[in-house]
Amino acid sequence: MLLSYLKIAWKVLLRRKFFTAISLFGISFTLMILLVVYSFVDYTVGPHRPELRTDRLLFATRMRLRYKAGGQNNWSMGYRFVDQGVRQLRTPELVSVSESNTNTAVAYAGQQTLKLDQRRTDAEFWRVLDFDFVAGRPFNQREVRDAAHVAVLNATTSRRYFGPDANAVGRTIEVDAVRYQVVGVVRDVPILRLQSYADVWVPITTTTDDLLKSDLQGPYQAIILAHSPADVPRVQAEYKQLMARQPVPDPKTFSRIESYALPLLADLTARHSGDEPRTGVGNTYVQLLLGLALLFMLLPALNLVNINVSRTLERSGEIGVRKAFGATAGRLAGQFLLENVFLTLLGGVLGLALAAGVLALLNSSHFIPYSEFALNGRVFAMALGLVLVFGVLSGAYPAYKLSRLQAVKALKGDLAV
Repeated sequence: MLLSYLKIAWKVLLRRKFFTAISLFGISFTLMILLVVYSFVDYTVGPHRPELRTDRLLFATRMRLRYKAGGQNNWSMGYRFVDQGVRQLRTPELVSVSESNTNTAVAYAGQQTLKLDQRRTDAEFWRVLDFDFVAGRPFNQREVRDAAHVAVLNATTSRRYFGPDANAVGRTIEVDAVRYQVVGVVRDVPILRLQSYADVWVPITTTTDDLLKSDLQGPYQAIILAHSPADVPRVQAEYKQLMARQPVPDPKTFSRIESYALPLLADLTARHSGDEPRTGVGNTYVQLLLGLALLFMLLPALNLVNINVSRTLERSGEIGVRKAFGATAGRLAGQFLLENVFLTLLGGVLGLALAAGVLALLNSSHFIPYSEFALNGRVFAMALGLVLVFGVLSGAYPAYKLSRLQAVKALKGDLAV
């Protein structure tokens, strides 16, 4: 029976090629836009290297001071707070401290000036995150303790500085007039991975900042690895207790201090929000994206409803005959809904192909440095879900109304729906 319905659906689509083309264009274009946007989101906050274990990672990147008179002072963390406070938490497996933002540095390769993004980190940084080393190794605790001038480069910087065929490990690179020995080379990290991206990573102890200052705020962040996904709430609870013990600096000026250990998506959105961060569907930005996606799908779905009704009205004879021979309303509704889902599946295939083309074009344009957008399993699953939602959303009403027609009226062509 299912095969018969699919054959009928194919014949119906071929009968009115113009309407079919319009429907497929609307479906495929809508899905292409949604899939490209979802690919951006997935590539930014999904489980990709080096934040491969997103279900176990928490990020503490903001220290917010609330003014008594209203307003807030929102900045990154002080090194001493992370080193002597966050590191002492008992529930995490590992805690890393690194600069929260990269700094622009300059290197000279022959006659070429390279503007590089440099980030200082500790040794745990390489254990908390999952970088893909193509050569060498990360710098270790001893090198960080001794403020050794060692560096890890990304593959592009290694190639641009030393040449495409040269082995950079063991050689010296001069960045901002400081010479570093290269100990490792990693695969390029996309700039969208804000907490880990850089061209050059060097030990945090090579900074000229005073790491002994007791300020709660500073240019640093903590990346926390829980033992398991189930431990994440316990780590967050312990971090909350740590914050509760912190005295408010300058109580005459500030009313309270706030800082949170958050999953990747919540941390990124919290940077642009003054409210208490929420995770999952409770996140305001997630709700906004879901609302925009639903609205974006609703408009072409309404157009497709009208096209479906017009196309199905031509089948009044078939509806009347099948009704006369005992076809139930449920069976007819199921057939029409299946036909619409079949149409949206075809549009989904075209949408996937268009999205793949757009992402490949973005990769080749290098519009976003080091980007490698791709249609992975999560994107395919999202495409399938969108197709089913789109198919049901645009086909349920016409299927229901047409299945409720009386046989006599259908045979006479009295099809006011």
